[in-house]
Amino acid sequence: MLLAGKTAVITGCLQGIGKSTLITFARQGANLFACIQQGDVAFLTFIDELAEEHGVTITPVCFDLLDDASIKQAAMTIQKTKQPIDILVNVAGVTMDALFPMVTMDQLQKTFSINFFSQMVFTQYITRLMLRNKRGCILNIASISGVDGNAGQLAYSASKAAMIAATKTLSAELAPQGIRVNAVAPGVIQTAMTENLPESVLSGKLSAAALPRLGLAEEVAKTLCWLASDAASYVTGQVIRVDGGIGH
Repeated sequence: MLLAGKTAVITGCLQGIGKSTLITFARQGANLFACIQQGDVAFLTFIDELAEEHGVTITPVCFDLLDDASIKQAAMTIQKTKQPIDILVNVAGVTMDALFPMVTMDQLQKTFSINFFSQMVFTQYITRLMLRNKRGCILNIASISGVDGNAGQLAYSASKAAMIAATKTLSAELAPQGIRVNAVAPGVIQTAMTENLPESVLSGKLSAAALPRLGLAEEVAKTLCWLASDAASYVTGQVIRVDGGIGH
């Protein structure tokens, strides 16, 4: 198992890429902190069954990415377990699509608050735990929109571009402390986010791909799993596209 004996913190675990990452990491032997905004009976039952199936521990951690105090409390909850943290995967995110003339300040602020600012604050807290053992791996979910841009996604694309810049900067800062930092830039993945895309936009994206189909959240999760493992021990500061060859 690629992640046996490791402990990972994953945000955005309720659905999509976050949930698939939770499942994939559990299958590969990682003990997990599953971060979500708000838990419910169905999710708690799901993680209990997942943990039992794979012989790992999964601890739910609930917090609001728009609330600094809530983020700090979540980090303290993780710290109090005294478990060494090996991996952080920042998955949680939101998109508020609009053509540029219609973009509001509220949309910009909320998108950046969730997709970038809160992720950096949470990463600061978790990095301090990694520094105790001089090792760790931070993985950020970016997007091909953050690399290529995308019409109608100014706020989202800009927030993901910021995440890419942070990934490269942190990889340089944290490498001397034994912490690797990479990003994964998914293309058009079959998640709740893509369900609302207009058919014309979706078909346009897929027609530009070498593999003209929707990607699966599990395919992104498997890439994250490899990057988190010792198999990628010499990989840092990279942005790995998982996009079926869009624009290839």
